[in-house]
Amino acid sequence: WQASGRTSVLASLPWPGLNVCVSGSATSCAECLLIHPSCAWCAQEEFGAARTLTSRCDLKQNLQKRGCEAQFVESPRSTTSVQKSKPLSSKGSEQTQYDVVQIHPQMVSLSLRPGDQASFEVQVRPVEDYPVDLYYLMDLSLSMNDDLDNIRNLGTKLADKMRQLTSNFRLGFGSFVDKNVSPFSYTAPKYQDNPCNGYKLFPKCVPTFGFRHLLSLTDKVDRFNEEVLKQMVSRNRDAPEGGFDAILQAAVCKERIGWRKEAYHLLVFATDDVPHLALDGKLGGLVQPHDGQCHLNGKNEYSASDQMDYPSLALLGEKLAENNIFLIFAVTKRHYVLYKNLTLLIPGTTVEILDQDSKNVFQLIINAYSNIRSKVELSVWNHPEDLSLAFTATCTDGRPQPGLRKCADLKIGDTVTFNVSVEARTCPAPGTRHSFTIKPVGFKDRLEVAVDYQCDCSCTRFTQANSSRCSTVGTYSCGTCRCEPGYLGAVCECQEGEAGGGQQNECREAEGKQACSGRGECICSQCLCYESEFGKIYGRFCECDDFSCARHKGILCSGHGECHCGECKCHAGYVGDNCNCSTETASCISDDGQMCSGRGNCVCGQCQCTEPGAFGDTCEKCPTCPDACSTKRECIECRLFNSGRLADNQTCQRLCKDEIITVDTLKTDDHNAVLCLYKTENDCVMKFTYSEHASGQSVLTALKEPDCGSAPDALTVLLAVVGSILLVGIVLLAIWKLVITIHDRREFARFQSARSRARYEMVRIRVQENNILYISTFNGTQHSIEQCKK
Repeated sequence: WQASGRTSVLASLPWPGLNVCVSGSATSCAECLLIHPSCAWCAQEEFGAARTLTSRCDLKQNLQKRGCEAQFVESPRSTTSVQKSKPLSSKGSEQTQYDVVQIHPQMVSLSLRPGDQASFEVQVRPVEDYPVDLYYLMDLSLSMNDDLDNIRNLGTKLADKMRQLTSNFRLGFGSFVDKNVSPFSYTAPKYQDNPCNGYKLFPKCVPTFGFRHLLSLTDKVDRFNEEVLKQMVSRNRDAPEGGFDAILQAAVCKERIGWRKEAYHLLVFATDDVPHLALDGKLGGLVQPHDGQCHLNGKNEYSASDQMDYPSLALLGEKLAENNIFLIFAVTKRHYVLYKNLTLLIPGTTVEILDQDSKNVFQLIINAYSNIRSKVELSVWNHPEDLSLAFTATCTDGRPQPGLRKCADLKIGDTVTFNVSVEARTCPAPGTRHSFTIKPVGFKDRLEVAVDYQCDCSCTRFTQANSSRCSTVGTYSCGTCRCEPGYLGAVCECQEGEAGGGQQNECREAEGKQACSGRGECICSQCLCYESEFGKIYGRFCECDDFSCARHKGILCSGHGECHCGECKCHAGYVGDNCNCSTETASCISDDGQMCSGRGNCVCGQCQCTEPGAFGDTCEKCPTCPDACSTKRECIECRLFNSGRLADNQTCQRLCKDEIITVDTLKTDDHNAVLCLYKTENDCVMKFTYSEHASGQSVLTALKEPDCGSAPDALTVLLAVVGSILLVGIVLLAIWKLVITIHDRREFARFQSARSRARYEMVRIRVQENNILYISTFNGTQHSIEQCKK
């Protein structure tokens, strides 16, 4: 067949250059439609009479070029029809509760041809002023005694704040401890009425209980405060608590708790320890799995606590989603990581850090509510196995994100759009209709999707049994004959056993090759392929089979495709020679919403980091990257000082999960750590180091406070300058005085010496004049001296 005019069609085929329609095994219109969405069948009677049966299955344009008239071409396409489409609401209080619409459309009908995708758009808008039901579920084990004191006025403060966000707010209260069964609790007779018996630090407490519903949801918040005042703590034996029992009962006992259908359902779970999980109950002899039903007795206490095991995470997630409940884990910092991991397994949950004494519980609830309201995530219910779904999210930035079904950082009233593509892999039994539901997590609104299948051709309405066109021994349908057993040929003109030697060449793919590829017999100029224990052999010359394709880990086409004539035909969402490469990109989206953190490419559902030094599941770790310091700086600012770009939009806890250690003095001698500095708004210098532990955890070590130094005092500077000048002057004066004194003393000494000599001369002269004897003697002495000198 010619390639001209078929470029776009061939590009859509699983193997460019191979016409799977012609090379397929289709002997009927229904089989042709299953090969590929681009394949069409010609039901025209005279078409291809001298050709093989498979020649009626081809690309639509090929059939028409070969003479098949348009009205005889069978090539149905998948279609989408919107059945119910109410407009989105903008405010919850403007309409009655039952008229509020947060998802559009509400009902869609799909008619799918296998392999041919049908797409539709879903819009979600969280409305303003939507009713809120909040149920506070508190751990009343002994270690929570101080926490009980700090929530006694929680109802009033919480109601005042929540009324700024919604005009319709209701509050409820419940408590839990653990199963009153050994080894979880003290069961000896002396502990039945007072489990604290003999405990010196707290000698009196109430009996152990599993879950107790204390206050149904009400807008009278004073009753919440009154119930809290009445409560006393209890005591259990082991560290883990029976909180998951309580969560499940609070979720499924809708009438007792008072959950409204038209409201956001918030369940706050406050505890300071880890929970018991499914199978823990076996330690106490409880082997019966939890049935997921409500078991509150007349006293509003959980009556099956000592009869059934703790619920599993799967059951818990199912019941929370089924009842549109957002679960907020309010836990102490010591157990934050554990509960954070649980949020990955239970859709619609979030975790916040609770102070040891619950002082921050009020702000914690407000933050969690804001965080929940800022996110929209779609979930799929009753997903039929033969359908493939692909999502593309368009959030507030307007950029499509393939493989993503959630949006974050939303404001109330923002509208987000999701494109949903649906593809049927196979055809179910005739007349089968399926349906599934798409709903935002925690919303009551939902989109119902009904699915039927286009697996039959319209030409089958004109089927004729024992038709003369088929030599009266076959059924004529869609231009071909289905012969009765024992007959062969295009019009059933041959019987089995008839074979002519001259007909063997008609069964050879090429000159010199075996008849029927050595995998069948040539009968009536047609190949009758052998049966194989490995699968099906087919094709005009028995050249194809459905078992000789590439495998991955021993599985044909990795289990994500169909083997067709030696090639894997991958299902939607998978590519590659053996269909082991997923095109899903959700696992490559980093916490900041970028693909592989902007440092790599998503290949087969996994990030391949291209930035030198980058690593991690989403290339999020990169101490040596140029932007490492700037990226971590934002986390330092929002986590330590509640400032910076992330401080105002509830994304700090979501994006900044690294461990931050504060120190008084920063050590910079670690060669594996990167030193980062930046200037703050106050012209101070903030220093921190960024390193990666062998465990893969990022660690930031920062100064407790920025290094600002201290500006010199103006008066001190002035006094220092003046003092320095005076000091220099005094020193110079002292030196001058010293020099003058030394000079004067020398001059005075000379003067005294000269004066002494003058006085001596005067005395000598007078003596000479008045004393002759002296003169004579003096002269003699002088003479003697002169002689001695000589």
